[in-house]
Amino acid sequence: MNVLGMDIGYSNLKIAYSDSSGQPVLSNRPAGAAPSEQIGQRVMGEDDSIRVLVDGREFVAAINHERIENWARELHKDYSSTDSYRALFHAGLLLSGLSEIDKVVTGLPTSQYLDEKLRHRLAIMMTGEHQVTPRRKIVVKDVKIVPQPLGGFVDYLHGIADPGAIEDASILVVDPGFFSVDWVLLVNGEFKRSSSGTSLDASSVILDEAARLIAKDHGGNPGRGKIENAIRVGRATVSLYWQRVEIAPYIAQASSEIGHVVCAQLQESIRKENSEIDAIVLVGGGAQFYEAAIKGVFPLVPVSVAPEPVFANVRGFWRGGLA
Repeated sequence: MNVLGMDIGYSNLKIAYSDSSGQPVLSNRPAGAAPSEQIGQRVMGEDDSIRVLVDGREFVAAINHERIENWARELHKDYSSTDSYRALFHAGLLLSGLSEIDKVVTGLPTSQYLDEKLRHRLAIMMTGEHQVTPRRKIVVKDVKIVPQPLGGFVDYLHGIADPGAIEDASILVVDPGFFSVDWVLLVNGEFKRSSSGTSLDASSVILDEAARLIAKDHGGNPGRGKIENAIRVGRATVSLYWQRVEIAPYIAQASSEIGHVVCAQLQESIRKENSEIDAIVLVGGGAQFYEAAIKGVFPLVPVSVAPEPVFANVRGFWRGGLA
C-alpha cells in the first residue's frame, strides 16, 4: 500500500513515504510557489526548484519566497484553495516518485479543519488523476484530512514504549507553524473539539518582531524572509549592511513576548476542562519559539519536544495512513 503523508505549510513543504524496506523517507522543502514568469533568475548556486503544471500553467514550486517577484505570498485561511497550494501539492506528489498513491494523508490548521466545506473541497481537489508535468500523471485514490497537530500525536504515540499507559491521559499537542499556532486536546484518546483551537500569533509574527528588534539596534531591517531562511538552513546570522547579525537573542526576545500571548489564548481554550493536563507535546517547525513560554505557564506539566519537530506531523500522517 502506497501512503504519502504531506504537510503543505505556509513556510515548508514536508512529505513522508515508504522506502523499499518500509521505513519513512522524509523531505522538507521551502513552500514558495508561483508562475514561472514570476521567478527571479538564479545566477549563483544550484537551482533545485520543481516545475509543475496547475491547470496547464507552469509553476515553479518548493523555492524560497524571496525568489518570487510580483506574486503575493499566501498568508490567509483560504490558502488551500490557491494555485500556489496546488503547485506545492503537485510538487509533493512528484517528490514521492510514485505514480499511483493509495492514500494521501494531510492536515489543516485546527480552526480550518472544523470547517466541513473547506475539508470537503480540499479532499475533492486532491483525489483523482493529476497532470503534474506535461509528461507525468499521478493518481491519488483516497485522501484523509485531519487536524494538523493530530499527526504530531500519532508520531508521539509511536515513540512511547507502552501507548496503553496513557490511554486515560489528557494530552495537549501544540503545533507552532508559520501562519498559526494550533493545538488539539486528546482525553482518553478522543479529540476534544471544544478545547482545541488556533492562534494567529505564530512564527511569522515572531520573525516580524525579531526583524523589528534588529532594526532598532542596527538601524536597518533584514526582513522576515532572510531570518526565516537562516533558521531553515541552520545559519546563526543574517547579513545587514555587510555585517553579520546574530539572530538568536532577537528570536528569544520576540518569542518571549509573543509566546505569552499564545499561552493565554491556549489557557482560555482549555478552561472548561475539569481535569488537569497530563502532558504537553510540542511539534512543528516553530516548537523552539514557544517551549520556554509554555513551560513557564504549565510548570507542573511534563513538556516534551518531538525529535526533529518539523517532521512530527508528516511522520504521523504517514503512520496513521498505514494504520
